[in-house]
Amino acid sequence: MRRRSLLALSAGWSFGVSLFGGLGVKARSISRSRQPRALAPLRRGSRLRAINPGTWIDPGTDFTPLTQRCEAQGWILEIPESIRGQWQWFSATDEERRASIEEAWNDPTLDGVVYVGGGWGAARVLESGLTFPERPFWSLGFSDSSALLLAQWQAGLLGAIHGSAWGEGDQWQRTVDLLSGQPTKPLQGRGIRGRKANGRLVVTNLTVATHLIGTPWFPSLRGAILVLEDVGEAPYRVDRMLTQWRSSGVLAGLSGVACGRFSWKQDDILPGDFSMAAILEERLADLGVPLVMDLPLGHGRPNMSLPLGHEAQLDAQSGRLTLQP
Repeated sequence: MRRRSLLALSAGWSFGVSLFGGLGVKARSISRSRQPRALAPLRRGSRLRAINPGTWIDPGTDFTPLTQRCEAQGWILEIPESIRGQWQWFSATDEERRASIEEAWNDPTLDGVVYVGGGWGAARVLESGLTFPERPFWSLGFSDSSALLLAQWQAGLLGAIHGSAWGEGDQWQRTVDLLSGQPTKPLQGRGIRGRKANGRLVVTNLTVATHLIGTPWFPSLRGAILVLEDVGEAPYRVDRMLTQWRSSGVLAGLSGVACGRFSWKQDDILPGDFSMAAILEERLADLGVPLVMDLPLGHGRPNMSLPLGHEAQLDAQSGRLTLQP
């Protein structure tokens, strides 16, 4: 799928901040002997800044709906002109994008950063050697920004949320509730096998995460509830990626697994081809852990937000994913 088409399917842009390490930064394994340090909920007067860590966006993009939603919560969102830049198919060079993130991350007056792009480029920022202070920071993003969210949790820091700021109604309200420290309703999917499992959430785009396997930014999945989503990938390519996950050993010790939306433009189905649902179940149902499918998240709407590193329960009998208090 072409990068620009992928951006269109992302239903706008993603909103977030991330913590991550580059080649010059030693990746820290998540310590199970201590709880990750919590961070304060967003409040009236909280400050956010927009940054584009990936593919360039249309200079005419209207951010008014996003700024108005933030204003309604009493949050201040900065929209710097640099987010409308272009270098090749990126918003800026790797070094410039890294510098803009480091500047924001080191600003003690900021509570978060809004990612206003997708496509491709976040992993290049990680590879360029980005550094960050060791503090938890709110983040909300998905698609290509999944690389940054995974790196944040790999660093053992809370605050990364997989979701989008561009949804309305219940989708936006769930995001507001998570950022404000309020309880949220369980997400309803379709139970496939197993019973209940508890663990910390790791939520990501399958393609983006597959290309981080073997890097310092891919987190351990031991004891985790893994939630996957993707867009524009045919079943045979999803099969190929999940086979890599199985063969590489990264699924060892997994507590549970769930799938959100896997959207793709269906080509002619040949005799013997797997459907998307069939290949997901075939590759994931024999892992010996609870499996739930069809959670309402991923590319398209609704894209319900989930926080990485948060304790959750996956119930494959009822098909529900519930965040623990």
